[in-house]
Amino acid sequence: MSSTAPSATRSASRRAALAGALFGFLGVGAGAFGAHALKTRLEPAALSVFDTAVRYQIVHALALLASSWAIEQWPGRIANASAIFFGVGILLFSGSLYALSLSGAHLLGVLTPIGGLFQLLGWLALALAAYRQRP
Repeated sequence: MSSTAPSATRSASRRAALAGALFGFLGVGAGAFGAHALKTRLEPAALSVFDTAVRYQIVHALALLASSWAIEQWPGRIANASAIFFGVGILLFSGSLYALSLSGAHLLGVLTPIGGLFQLLGWLALALAAYRQRP
């Protein structure tokens, strides 16, 4: 049994669900923006980078929703950490790719693998939360 208080668990779960829903909303909007407004303004390579940012943002927005569920099912620091890892990963990975594709500032590409690492840590934390749960 976890020592996480029920109200703290609900609050963390709600924050993860809210973040997931907002990142999903923004990802769909960014995808539409890329498909319509940027299609003729960006080079194909830059548009491909933008599309990658959108795809990973939406996938990890859904992962945040999974984290919200996991926080309720398997309360504790590991499930909470998965949501934090996914959120930071979206900001760094997709955010750096958006900035790179729109500005061409290749220095921002340094943040992309760090964001990818956070996304991987989110998946690992989610798996550990499920694994550590005692029947």
